[in-house]
Amino acid sequence: QVQLVESGGGLVQSGGSLRLSCAASGSIFNINTMGWYRQAPGKERELVATITRDGNTNYADSAKGRFTISRDNAKNAVYLQLNSLKPEDTAVYYCTADVRPFPWAGGSNYWGQGTQVTVSA
Repeated sequence: QVQLVESGGGLVQSGGSLRLSCAASGSIFNINTMGWYRQAPGKERELVATITRDGNTNYADSAKGRFTISRDNAKNAVYLQLNSLKPEDTAVYYCTADVRPFPWAGGSNYWGQGTQVTVSA
Protein backbone atom coordinates (compact mmCIF):
# COMPACT_ATOMS: atom_id res chain seq x y z
CA GLN A 1 0.00 0.00 0.00
CA VAL A 2 1.05 3.57 -0.69
CA GLN A 3 -0.04 6.67 1.21
CA LEU A 4 0.28 10.29 0.09
CA VAL A 5 0.03 12.95 2.77
CA GLU A 6 -0.26 16.63 1.86
CA SER A 7 0.44 19.58 4.09
CA GLY A 8 0.90 23.33 3.86
CA GLY A 9 -2.55 24.55 2.97
CA GLY A 10 -4.25 27.38 4.78
CA LEU A 11 -5.82 30.81 4.58
CA VAL A 12 -3.87 33.57 2.85
CA GLN A 13 -4.66 37.02 1.53
CA SER A 14 -4.71 37.79 -2.17
CA GLY A 15 -1.17 38.24 -3.42
CA GLY A 16 0.24 35.98 -0.74
CA SER A 17 2.17 32.73 -0.96
CA LEU A 18 1.94 29.18 0.31
CA ARG A 19 4.09 26.09 -0.11
CA LEU A 20 2.37 22.74 -0.34
CA SER A 21 4.19 19.52 0.41
CA CYS A 22 3.29 15.91 -0.29
CA ALA A 23 5.18 12.88 0.96
CA ALA A 24 4.64 9.35 -0.27
CA SER A 25 5.23 6.32 1.95
CA GLY A 26 4.67 2.59 1.88
CA SER A 27 5.63 0.04 -0.74
CA ILE A 28 7.68 2.19 -3.12
CA PHE A 29 10.39 1.11 -5.54
CA ASN A 30 10.32 4.38 -7.40
CA ILE A 31 7.88 7.08 -8.47
CA ASN A 32 7.40 8.23 -12.03
CA THR A 33 5.30 11.34 -12.58
CA MET A 34 4.07 13.31 -9.57
CA GLY A 35 1.62 16.15 -9.72
CA TRP A 36 -0.88 18.49 -8.19
CA TYR A 37 -4.55 18.88 -9.03
CA ARG A 38 -7.17 21.09 -7.46
CA GLN A 39 -10.93 21.12 -7.08
CA ALA A 40 -12.97 24.19 -6.29
CA PRO A 41 -16.53 23.96 -4.94
CA GLY A 42 -18.94 23.03 -7.69
CA LYS A 43 -16.18 22.47 -10.22
CA GLU A 44 -14.38 19.48 -11.63
CA ARG A 45 -10.91 18.50 -10.49
CA GLU A 46 -8.30 20.13 -12.72
CA LEU A 47 -4.61 19.78 -13.38
CA VAL A 48 -2.30 22.32 -11.79
CA ALA A 49 1.17 20.95 -12.55
CA THR A 50 3.10 17.72 -13.05
CA ILE A 51 6.77 16.78 -12.82
CA THR A 52 8.52 13.68 -14.11
CA ARG A 53 11.19 11.78 -12.27
CA ASP A 54 13.77 13.54 -14.45
CA GLY A 55 12.38 16.94 -13.52
CA ASN A 56 10.40 17.81 -16.63
CA THR A 57 7.47 20.00 -15.68
CA ASN A 58 4.08 20.81 -17.13
CA TYR A 59 1.76 23.57 -15.93
CA ALA A 60 -1.83 24.57 -16.47
CA ASP A 61 -2.13 27.99 -18.05
CA SER A 62 -3.58 29.34 -14.80
CA ALA A 63 -0.43 28.25 -12.94
CA LYS A 64 2.26 29.42 -15.34
CA GLY A 65 4.41 32.18 -13.93
CA ARG A 66 2.92 31.96 -10.44
CA PHE A 67 3.29 28.36 -9.27
CA THR A 68 6.40 26.17 -9.20
CA ILE A 69 6.42 22.40 -8.84
CA SER A 70 9.47 20.55 -7.57
CA ARG A 71 10.31 17.16 -6.12
CA ASP A 72 12.84 15.34 -3.99
CA ASN A 73 13.23 11.79 -5.27
CA ALA A 74 15.20 10.72 -2.21
CA LYS A 75 12.31 11.73 0.03
CA ASN A 76 9.54 10.58 -2.34
CA ALA A 77 8.14 14.08 -2.03
CA VAL A 78 6.64 16.71 -4.30
CA TYR A 79 6.16 20.39 -3.57
CA LEU A 80 4.10 23.22 -5.00
CA GLN A 81 5.11 26.82 -4.38
CA LEU A 82 2.11 29.08 -4.80
CA ASN A 83 2.88 32.76 -5.35
CA SER A 84 0.71 35.76 -6.24
CA LEU A 85 -2.36 33.87 -5.08
CA LYS A 86 -5.80 34.99 -6.21
CA PRO A 87 -9.24 34.27 -4.76
CA GLU A 88 -9.94 32.02 -7.76
CA ASP A 89 -7.09 29.76 -6.61
CA THR A 90 -9.26 28.74 -3.65
CA ALA A 91 -9.68 24.98 -3.82
CA VAL A 92 -8.71 21.66 -2.29
CA TYR A 93 -5.31 20.74 -3.68
CA TYR A 94 -4.51 17.07 -4.21
CA CYS A 95 -1.17 15.47 -4.93
CA THR A 96 -0.85 12.43 -7.12
CA ALA A 97 1.93 9.98 -7.81
CA ASP A 98 2.52 7.17 -10.28
CA VAL A 99 4.19 4.60 -8.03
CA ARG A 100 6.04 1.40 -8.88
CA PRO A 101 5.93 -0.76 -5.74
CA PHE A 102 8.47 -3.31 -6.97
CA PRO A 103 11.07 -3.43 -9.78
CA TRP A 104 9.00 -5.93 -11.74
CA ALA A 105 5.71 -4.07 -11.33
CA GLY A 106 4.15 -1.36 -13.42
CA GLY A 107 3.01 1.95 -12.02
CA SER A 108 -0.25 2.65 -10.23
CA ASN A 109 -1.70 6.09 -9.57
CA TYR A 110 -2.31 7.22 -6.00
CA TRP A 111 -3.97 10.33 -4.58
CA GLY A 112 -3.58 12.21 -1.35
CA GLN A 113 -6.50 13.27 0.82
CA GLY A 114 -6.20 16.93 -0.18
CA THR A 115 -5.28 20.15 1.55
CA GLN A 116 -7.46 23.25 1.56
CA VAL A 117 -6.13 26.52 0.15
CA THR A 118 -8.31 29.56 0.75
CA VAL A 119 -7.39 32.96 -0.70
CA SER A 120 -9.27 35.96 0.64
CA ALA A 121 -9.80 39.08 -1.42
